[in-house]
Amino acid sequence: MSKDFTHLHLHTQYSFLDGAIRIKDLIKRVSELGMKQVAVTDHGNMFGALDFYKQAKAGGIKPIMGIEAYITGGADYRHKVRENYHLILLAENDIGYKNLRKLSSEAFINGKYYFPRIDKKLLYQHREGIIATTACLGGEVGKKFADGNNDGARAAAREFLSIFGRDNFFLEVQPNGIPTQEKVNAQLAQLSRDENIRLVATNDCHYVMREQHDAQNILMAIRQQKAWDDPSLHKHETDAFYIRSPEEMHDLLVGTYPDAFANACDIGNRCKVDMDLGKIYLPPFPCPDQI
Repeated sequence: MSKDFTHLHLHTQYSFLDGAIRIKDLIKRVSELGMKQVAVTDHGNMFGALDFYKQAKAGGIKPIMGIEAYITGGADYRHKVRENYHLILLAENDIGYKNLRKLSSEAFINGKYYFPRIDKKLLYQHREGIIATTACLGGEVGKKFADGNNDGARAAAREFLSIFGRDNFFLEVQPNGIPTQEKVNAQLAQLSRDENIRLVATNDCHYVMREQHDAQNILMAIRQQKAWDDPSLHKHETDAFYIRSPEEMHDLLVGTYPDAFANACDIGNRCKVDMDLGKIYLPPFPCPDQI
């Protein structure tokens, strides 16, 4: 099996007070590790998309445009309901990138309530050209499995499958060493076999190097306005959320989820967005015949 790998779930400094990866450091590290492509999936926004695209192209890395979206738990995204789940959305092509921009804008303009949110109905309307994965333990499928709601997790997976189709929806496993995640990984693998939905592996990268783990958790403490030693502070339980090398990901996954490892690179290879930069685009401004 080839040891090529593509990180498809990654947070930069544009995931405010959560991601600790500067884009210039991302491109440098990906290049050092011999990877040719990488995705950025910031929380709820695409503020860094242009910056990422330009720096990646300049550094000889293929940029994969994405977002970790907030999806309402059944409610209309325009309603003020706190419940939401994470979902990774990747632009497979220019149409997908256009749809990601539309979804992100709508989330802020009409769906903002604590987080910029969308719902499944809106997602269905703008699904073309988008590849989706179930995200972390904050995703609907993963969270429901973790909470013991197995039927709800399976129903959610089938719903996303109906939105995106079998070629564009994947169950996301992560080798981060968190006991709950390991349990959910096994449940996702069983769901994959039962429903014929493919797995994909990610590392949910939040920082560049392993030793930056504490700095990442400090960012999270600032965001939550809590002290470092506050027992209610939500932080990463392990120091696994860094930009791992293809060899590390291979060794962690080949014995348990080899297809998930291979699918990460396959998805990356499918994604290709070309931005037409350097042109001026003015909005239409209709005028009456006589002013």
